[in-house]
Amino acid sequence: MEGFTEESFWSKIKKYAIMAGREVIELALKLYYATLDSDTPAWAKTVITGALAYFILPVDAVPDLLPGGYVDDLGALAAAAATVSAHIKEEHAAKARETLKRWFGGDDNSLGSE
Repeated sequence: MEGFTEESFWSKIKKYAIMAGREVIELALKLYYATLDSDTPAWAKTVITGALAYFILPVDAVPDLLPGGYVDDLGALAAAAATVSAHIKEEHAAKARETLKRWFGGDDNSLGSE
């Protein structure tokens, strides 16, 4: 999908993780890990990639740098997650939690609580 690359995804995640908040980042990571799973069907990967592209693209309905600017990103990610929920496995969620823990420590409230 145009606008989404693995490199741009990781760049945005690392740069804006604290500002976006734990909920947004964890959901983005779960969806990302679902796209890497060979069991995830192509249509689901397309839905996920669209939501991830919206998340990483600099042009948004609500600019990300404004207070609350990630609410539209969360909405897009949540809609994608709801659409493909049958294909988001516990292993994807676990991997997302592990990534967050590795980046920000074990405290579930350490990201986005400031």
